[in-house]
Amino acid sequence: MTPIYTLKEISLTFGVRPLFTSVSLNISRGDKICLVGRNGSGKSTLLKIISGTIDPDGGSIFIQPGIKIAYMAQEEDFSLYHTLKDVVLSGLEEKDRASQSYKADILMEALEINATVNPQTASGGERKKAALARALISEPDILLLDEPTNHLDITTIEKLEEIIKKFSGAVVVISHDRSFLTRVSNATLWLDRGIIHQTDRGFASFEAWQDEILNQEIIKEKYLNKKIEEETEWLHKGVTARRRRNQGRLRRLKQLRQDRKEQIKKLGSVDLEIKEAAIRSKLILEAKHINKSFGSREIIKDFSLRMMKGNRIGIVGSNGSGKTTLLKLLTAHLKPDSGFVRIGKNLEMVYFDQNRETLDPEKTLWKTLCGEGDHIWVRGHYRHVIAYLKDFLFTPEQAQSPVSCLSGGEKNRLMLALSLAKESNFLVLDEPTNDLDMDTLDLLLEVLDEYEGTILLVSHDRDFLNKITTSMLYLKGDGSVIEHVGNYEELYEKYVKSGQKTDRKTPDAPKKEPVKEPEKQSGKSPRLSYKDQRLYEVLPNEISAIEKEIQTIEQTLSDPALFTADTDKFYALTEKLQSLQILKDEKETKWLEIEMQISMM
Repeated sequence: MTPIYTLKEISLTFGVRPLFTSVSLNISRGDKICLVGRNGSGKSTLLKIISGTIDPDGGSIFIQPGIKIAYMAQEEDFSLYHTLKDVVLSGLEEKDRASQSYKADILMEALEINATVNPQTASGGERKKAALARALISEPDILLLDEPTNHLDITTIEKLEEIIKKFSGAVVVISHDRSFLTRVSNATLWLDRGIIHQTDRGFASFEAWQDEILNQEIIKEKYLNKKIEEETEWLHKGVTARRRRNQGRLRRLKQLRQDRKEQIKKLGSVDLEIKEAAIRSKLILEAKHINKSFGSREIIKDFSLRMMKGNRIGIVGSNGSGKTTLLKLLTAHLKPDSGFVRIGKNLEMVYFDQNRETLDPEKTLWKTLCGEGDHIWVRGHYRHVIAYLKDFLFTPEQAQSPVSCLSGGEKNRLMLALSLAKESNFLVLDEPTNDLDMDTLDLLLEVLDEYEGTILLVSHDRDFLNKITTSMLYLKGDGSVIEHVGNYEELYEKYVKSGQKTDRKTPDAPKKEPVKEPEKQSGKSPRLSYKDQRLYEVLPNEISAIEKEIQTIEQTLSDPALFTADTDKFYALTEKLQSLQILKDEKETKWLEIEMQISMM
């Protein structure tokens, strides 16, 4: 098929570091290309070149006349917009926004986006869906997506998969989500050390294809000097070696899942009291009949759980179902309204959350890990800082580089190294895979596989969940929680798929056809009631006041000393913040319903 977009021998240098040396690629209509490579290899930069956001230093670019390109960045700046609908409409030329506003309404309904939410207070998932809708609304020929699954729940990821499959143009996507890439791609670009490799095989064949290339390089490396040979051996041999160990991991995981099944059976048996002392010695945490509500909404309803030493439990559910709330309840970071949570004795917990700690950009990687020394204490013994950095795929030369030189993914990798060095027997992970490349994900899987403690995690990455968890807690969204022993696919078939509404449709991908604006219905709609008219007038001011109160509380909670100084105040403010956010959503939804009534009159 004739390419609609071509790069030929592109080069780009940042400072003295060449990022690309001679990159060439072709994109044809219908291509669904996954772009993979290590963090810092230049994947996001390559998408920016294709989108026209930045220019290369050298090489040539050919774009077929009339081709339209839409680009969704990994992090978007929404500071200029007042509502999420404004964000979506910004994907159209200004002259078309009024006449084609209905396209935004269709996309927002399909992706379940609340049009009136302020982007500054929107959740990560809401912002990501709005950015996706903005890219789709222009009906592009080439769609560029940089980590589109970050912050999305699994149900929305599955909708996105269907959109990409139906999309008539070309797609180039960067993602760490193996399941997602396997389902959507029919071609692969691998960016490695400034050179790009291209194949017409999808991601399902990536690892075998990567091994072929690496084996060819190993043969060529025999003719290179010793220093280069040692460096490339370290860079690449670990990839294949970790993959071979996956088989052993799967066998162990199967046994752990069987153990969890037996635990659940025993905990429900009549001889529980006799074995209580033995159970207590292995108890990590126990929750009994816990309930949690924010306002009138039940988040967790009458939930009980006993988590034992060695369990690896994942928490899944749609955005807003209460996954992080449950995580905080189970780890005593949030108090339940009723019931209780008991934490086991001598528990050393490491909590790796979505917000992550802030790194000092001026410090080197070396000083970040061990200050002025040259060794770091890692789970019971000293490791030389260079050796430990190598474990996390950093080169010895990077040890003396400032943190500011790292890519976003490399910074997350460094924060992971900091967290996993701490002494612990209970690891709590809230979306740990966000912004990690596949090599780092392999490394994280290996570290967790060898971890002797207990793991509780929230993740939207189905492949990661399948390889780590012994069981999963599925939040249905109505307050109820189900524990399932097994992988995500089994859980999906048993609980999620059967519970989905039959009238909710996945949006078709934009087609290059003229779309007629829906005709307005004839006849008069009923007038607004006095109550709704009054609400329509007062709700904007109420919402504004709530937003100001939210900002004040968030500013107070940002003080790192608050939790230590006044724990009760911290808990009270946290609960009030979440209640206010839910209240704001309810008021915005009500105002939007009235607005839609008015538009029908």
